[in-house]
Amino acid sequence: MATSNFSDSYNASSESQQHNKKKNLGGKQKKFKGYNFIFFATAFIPMFSVGLFNWTIDPYDLFNTPNFFGVNHEKIKKDNNDRLFKSIDIIRLKPKVILMGSSRTKQGLDPEHPAIENNQLTYNLAINGPNAYEVRRYIEHAIANQPDLQQVILGIDFFMFNSSLDNQPSFEEKRIGKKHIIASDAVNAIFSLDTFNVSRETMSASLKTGEQNNLYGENGFMPNRNANDGGTKWRFNQSIKLYFELHSDYQFSQQYWSDFVKIVELCQENKIDLRVFISPAHATQWESIKMTGQWDTFEQWKREIVKLTPVWDFSGFNSITTETIKPKMNNYFDNSHYSPMIGNLILDRIFDYQIESIPQDFGILLTTENIEQHLAKLRSDRLFWLKNNLEEVKLVQDIKTKLDSQTKSN
Repeated sequence: MATSNFSDSYNASSESQQHNKKKNLGGKQKKFKGYNFIFFATAFIPMFSVGLFNWTIDPYDLFNTPNFFGVNHEKIKKDNNDRLFKSIDIIRLKPKVILMGSSRTKQGLDPEHPAIENNQLTYNLAINGPNAYEVRRYIEHAIANQPDLQQVILGIDFFMFNSSLDNQPSFEEKRIGKKHIIASDAVNAIFSLDTFNVSRETMSASLKTGEQNNLYGENGFMPNRNANDGGTKWRFNQSIKLYFELHSDYQFSQQYWSDFVKIVELCQENKIDLRVFISPAHATQWESIKMTGQWDTFEQWKREIVKLTPVWDFSGFNSITTETIKPKMNNYFDNSHYSPMIGNLILDRIFDYQIESIPQDFGILLTTENIEQHLAKLRSDRLFWLKNNLEEVKLVQDIKTKLDSQTKSN
């Protein structure tokens, strides 16, 4: 009987202990759930807030969110992220005509020019400082998203074929050919703290800027907005210096030439009307090429182009490119970038539009028949320019000499 009482007492005690353990465990689980909720809420709410803020401000114009004057209309970092936002624009807009090239084309050629045929949706796909490979890949991206691409107006530059000009850090191979924004771009554009800081800068700039620029860059066209600030002469010095810093050791790249050949073949295969032109940089740019010892290479480059396709040549020493350097200029922002007014003349010439308004010496269609005559004329034009623009010639020489001296001392 005593044994039975002991057993009953033991069982009751054991059940009580188990019940207490379950009760304590349940309490701990509730505490853990509470801690987890607090942890995830603490992590999620700031992340969600950053994402919502970045999406609303949309500093790179990736998500087509509304632009509100005084809030997010001034996209101050958009220009420097053209490889990103233009790849998304191509997916969204699917243009049938594209203007392609470097920042010269980006700042100079207006997609809304009336000469562009058939009123097709036209987009300026030009990007800052590309090599010929990047140009090819973005044209391929446009074709992937618009198989019915009808026309490519391509501005080419001698510097695009320099073997030392690598892909820009902002170039992302994974974007090319995609029909949606890639995951890494979406995450960085929405949840990145770097983007958050850019969004804040965008808001600050929008509050300070009275001019409304909601449509700036909407069709890829981004003319320089500081052209009349009186600083053109200073910018000439800087852009000439930059050319020497980047291209004094110019080596022509056969690989980049192959990329250009592929562009021509790609357009032929897809029945795309390709119009190629050589950009009209200022005369000091061509003299910079001469001073790097690459004039013969520059001429041979043109010879090879015309074997492949006709090309409109706006380079050299003509009435447009020899404008006198001064604080405010009509034709140029610096020695590399021409104004939209000159861009209109380029399109006028290419499309034979309002030809009475185009200077007779501006733009010639080069073929295998006239290339040698044209090159000889450019040499003669250069000699005339040298004799009559001693101050500008000295400017280029002095910048080159100073950089050479710094290189030797280092």
